[in-house]
Amino acid sequence: MTKYSEQFKPEVVQDYLTAGSAGLRAVAQRHGIPSHFTVRKWVLAYQIHGNVGQSRKRRRYSAQFKLSVLEHMWENHLSMFQAAAEFDIRDHGMVGKWEQAFRDGGVEALAPRPERQLNPMTTPAPKPDSPPDDDKRSREQLLDEIQQLRMELAYTKKLQALVQARQQQVPQKKRK
Repeated sequence: MTKYSEQFKPEVVQDYLTAGSAGLRAVAQRHGIPSHFTVRKWVLAYQIHGNVGQSRKRRRYSAQFKLSVLEHMWENHLSMFQAAAEFDIRDHGMVGKWEQAFRDGGVEALAPRPERQLNPMTTPAPKPDSPPDDDKRSREQLLDEIQQLRMELAYTKKLQALVQARQQQVPQKKRK
């Protein structure tokens, strides 16, 4: 996705507003913007919020806020662009995602997702500051470590076997 500077957006909006008969497509083309919908979104945001509507922002929205946006959009027969502009939501596509989520799962589906947790399989385990002294560890601790190492080895072998099986399934291209 192309990013545009804070100075560029108001220039495009002013060009559209002062161009008179020139349409969104012509203004977008003149400024090298691939989609006239981008210009439309900027113009709507400018008309409702002024220059403040052009600045970037990232927010997490509550389920209640999302529901109020959807209800307002439905009651007033607004498009996603218009609803996003009225509520100062930068990504109009987000409103469409909220609508789809609401239709699929109701109000519960609008609740913000919890912060992403790191995958324990890809996160390296923290390494101890100093290696433990094997003489001071109990028999059970040593047996647990051996079991852990055996599981890791079995996992690695199984993964290698799966990779080899997949490589054998892929037909080799014949050379001329």
